[in-house]
Amino acid sequence: MKRAGLIIMAVTLMSARTAMAASCEDLAKTSLPNATITLAQSVAAGAFTAQGGRGGANPFADLPAFCRVAATLKPSADSDIKIEVWLPASGWNGKFQGVGNGVWNGNIDQNAMATALRRGYATAGTDTGHEGGGGPWMQNKDKLIDYGYRSVHEMTAAAKSLVTSYYGSMPKFAYFNACSSGGRQGLKEAQMFPDDYDGIVAGLPALNATGRSAYAIHVAQIVHKDDASFIPQAKFAAIHDAALQACDALDGVTDRVITNPRACKFDPQVIACKGGEDTSSCLTPTQVASARALYQPLLNRTTKQVINTPLEVGSELGWNVFGGAQPFATALQFFQFMAFNNPQIDYKTIDFNDPAVLAKIENDVVNAKSTDLKKFVARGGKLIQYHGWTDPQIPSGSSTSYYEDVVKAMGSNVKDSYRLFMVPGMNHCGGGDGPASFDMLTALEQWVEQKKAPDSIPAAHVTNGQPDRTRILCPYPQVATYKGSGDPNSAANFSCK
Repeated sequence: MKRAGLIIMAVTLMSARTAMAASCEDLAKTSLPNATITLAQSVAAGAFTAQGGRGGANPFADLPAFCRVAATLKPSADSDIKIEVWLPASGWNGKFQGVGNGVWNGNIDQNAMATALRRGYATAGTDTGHEGGGGPWMQNKDKLIDYGYRSVHEMTAAAKSLVTSYYGSMPKFAYFNACSSGGRQGLKEAQMFPDDYDGIVAGLPALNATGRSAYAIHVAQIVHKDDASFIPQAKFAAIHDAALQACDALDGVTDRVITNPRACKFDPQVIACKGGEDTSSCLTPTQVASARALYQPLLNRTTKQVINTPLEVGSELGWNVFGGAQPFATALQFFQFMAFNNPQIDYKTIDFNDPAVLAKIENDVVNAKSTDLKKFVARGGKLIQYHGWTDPQIPSGSSTSYYEDVVKAMGSNVKDSYRLFMVPGMNHCGGGDGPASFDMLTALEQWVEQKKAPDSIPAAHVTNGQPDRTRILCPYPQVATYKGSGDPNSAANFSCK
């Protein structure tokens, strides 16, 4: 009986191996639509190194053995989409994970792919069809479409085909996990290609990417109106401390984190300089006006429609991103290359009430503002979105506004498929004084695979690699509320309300 069991096991393993491609290298022969496979290479455990590495410890030294496939996809005449697909040589978890990109970046995020590979995923990334950051490629319609949405969809289709060829079966589940522009890509997938992924983590999504560019230039116009309007970085700490003094304790705990900025009533006038002084601990009258303006949305002056939400109270330590000595480069590139094709444009002359400018800002190719998630929801898709309240690069109100718009369009039951988690005190894709360490992907896996919806998500603030404060993250619009007793540094003493 024992011998028979061993024979059955051996046959099963042989069958599984037979279903796989004969070798990783044989994947080079795989036929994919509009694609050329340029590399199919077995990589030994610990042997992968990033191209152009500059010495020092190899961050990929702990990677298991995998099959590395590279391809170029050409769904249009001008397309030149580079992708990589990494397939675990053993220990595959039966799933696929797509990863995203940041800002206008034209590079494959191998760090994100490595994280997925360590968890046993087959994974893929793309350069979105161009190299480098913003540039003249933005004037090419096909390349802009590739960046906006097509590259991730084409990458996903090609990767699933390669997974099937290598393992002999389709992945049981497919997930997309990324933040920033990658979060925008995730929303685009849910909106436009609902069958691509079973679950999506969209972190800090640049869903109103062009509106964010407009707001960033608007801030630069405010703080560079004249020399007196500029707020030196040395004063940011004083503004932040004053905001904390006004609102930190509103949640019942004093921890240098404003849990709900929308409940905060703060006026930077409280640190106005007196008697003609001008120190790092106070603001001059024109600086008070500038600071107040940063907390206000950018509006179309005619229609009063919100072009972009503002920076939130609590974000002051990051104001150098939009309010520094130079305009935010990502935003400036939008106007230099996508909107006007004029690298020498003077950002101070851009008029956000100009219909031609507004038409570029409302760019549905890049933006991910559609509230139609019906097909994604109907096929059982699950979407977790998260955003740090103190994000200085993508104002967090864009996420709360989008969630509210989806609820308005689809009804409150959408929470059975889509939840937003706001992270107090978290900056852009991590960092800050809040609980910025968490695992959204595990929560998504449990939601998709076990039907366990995330009513809260454990999170921690980490110092020197060790958690020193834990919290729960709550589905918006709920907030984590201190129960009134017990250790305020323990998540056990908070509930979602």
